Amino acid sequence: MPGSPVVLRRAPARNGRTWTLSGMGHGWSRQRAQVVIKMIVAASLTGLCMFILGQSSAGGSLDMFSRKEGGVTHVMVTGGAGYIGSHAALRLLQDGYRVTIVDNLSRGNMGAVDMLRALFPKPGHLQFLCVDLGDSQAVQEVFAKNAIDAVMHFAAVAYVGESMAEPLRYYHNITSNTLGLLEAMVKYDVKTLIYSSTCATYGEPETMPITEITPQVPINPYGKAKKMAEDIILDYSKINPELRVMILRYFNVIGSDPKGRLGEAPRPELRAHGRISGACFDAAMGQIPGLKVHGQDYKTEDGTCIRDYIHVTDLVDAHVKALKHAMPNNVGIYNVGTGKGRSVKEFVEACIKATGVNMTVSYLERRAGDYAEVYSDSSKIQRELNWTAQHLDLTETLNVAWKWRQAHPNGY
Repeated sequence: MPGSPVVLRRAPARNGRTWTLSGMGHGWSRQRAQVVIKMIVAASLTGLCMFILGQSSAGGSLDMFSRKEGGVTHVMVTGGAGYIGSHAALRLLQDGYRVTIVDNLSRGNMGAVDMLRALFPKPGHLQFLCVDLGDSQAVQEVFAKNAIDAVMHFAAVAYVGESMAEPLRYYHNITSNTLGLLEAMVKYDVKTLIYSSTCATYGEPETMPITEITPQVPINPYGKAKKMAEDIILDYSKINPELRVMILRYFNVIGSDPKGRLGEAPRPELRAHGRISGACFDAAMGQIPGLKVHGQDYKTEDGTCIRDYIHVTDLVDAHVKALKHAMPNNVGIYNVGTGKGRSVKEFVEACIKATGVNMTVSYLERRAGDYAEVYSDSSKIQRELNWTAQHLDLTETLNVAWKWRQAHPNGY
């Protein structure tokens, strides 16, 4: 009957064991059942967010976030519970910014937020809001209740392989959510946006290194969704010249906080899509039987892909410099990388050296949506923002990240 709880019941065996939901026909497809299960999980996640939001609001310091304060810049960090976003929040807090983290925890880690709270317990420094950027009403409410000065927009699903399998999810999560965020910014007169974009918008250029004027021809939904979001931002900027916008197209992010406070902790179900560093560490810890590398027949020196590996703290430094240099009527677009390409095979060798574990490495067929070679020309950001990558030793970077992973084998 209406309002009755959904009850899970076992149905009689039919061509193998099956499960049905009460109230549905026995012929109900597994695909539809999975959709309902996902809806239940989403509802549970929403409930968790509401509980955490209540806990986050209990400090009695919310009024400090709702008003402007001279000499204090209030930055909203979307995706601030995630790998890159949490490192950005850490840096901003260290530099004296007021930070509001907005994250729905679908891929972020509450443990990262707890660490930041422990490091910066003073009222008025940090607040966490469990909000889904796809909920436009909730996003509008965040801006209505908080005196936001600038937005660093990291929140996004970000796996090439997953984007090939679930393209619509990527367009909704990246493109549509960025549009909604921009609409809220304009409505509430927030004029500064630092947008976290990607080298995937370039696709597979004919010449290297990649400059900011290299044609953008993305070859996977992740890159396409990010490029669409960039186009929306650029179009908004044309009719709102007072906006201060910086777009940072960065390359492959690795590493962790040098002091061991934060690190990369992907959810177990996402490891198949995740960064190669995470896969290397999983193999080194024996959590997976070995490391699987996709593709060894590319037109590169050793047959594996070439990538530009940028340390997460260097990337965050670029975002902070971009925030300081953002100007009205002057959209800044910058590549953020080391300017040096490293092969996947070279990366694996560095990981073996950093961990001290001689893991098994298997080479598989190419992964759909991957490209052979990408690395940056970062001379523009060096020239205009005085930014240069500092962490260039691949083995040392991986060694620091490996120590964090050993101390946190199951994440935060």
